[in-house]
Amino acid sequence: MSERIRIDAADPGVNAYALLTALVVPRPIAWVSTVSADGVGNLAPHSFFTVVCHRPPMVAFTSVGVKDTLTNIRATGEFVVNVAGLSQIQAVNATSARLAPEVDEAVEVGIATEPSYVVRPPRVVRAPAALECRLHTTVELGGCVQVIGEVIAFAVRSEVMRDGRPTMAGLAPVSRLGGDEWGLPPDVVRLTRPR
Repeated sequence: MSERIRIDAADPGVNAYALLTALVVPRPIAWVSTVSADGVGNLAPHSFFTVVCHRPPMVAFTSVGVKDTLTNIRATGEFVVNVAGLSQIQAVNATSARLAPEVDEAVEVGIATEPSYVVRPPRVVRAPAALECRLHTTVELGGCVQVIGEVIAFAVRSEVMRDGRPTMAGLAPVSRLGGDEWGLPPDVVRLTRPR
């Protein structure tokens, strides 16, 4: 067995971002749609994303730096997390381009959107599911800002659901890995939880 390599996170020559994003994998993608105070749409993927509470339902993603997504959420208090499915992988990647705030990524890339049930930002039409959120809080964390939103509506395509729950096959979620690597929908195994 090989020896471990010690890498000190505080060393100024260490690229902690590259290490974290290659070691904390796979990371689900929050494909976040927002609208600016002036009504300009924004659509961007964020791979620091998770569930943080079930009652009330809340999710969180982290903005690495202050980006249009964060600016829009702070201004309007609303956002939508679209599930990034396999059939949208190219579009998700395309919306990671840094564009000017007055450019709507969905329009620029040719992604169809539709009105959300409750919030102002639209949903991605082809996304298998979307979580419509209202801002709960933001937390400053060094050079990042964590955004926590309360999910006020779920929009799930009927073909994704079985027995009242979304299926992994229906969602076919992609994930981010290190560098330019992406994870494809995972193989699924079932294990009974111990009591």
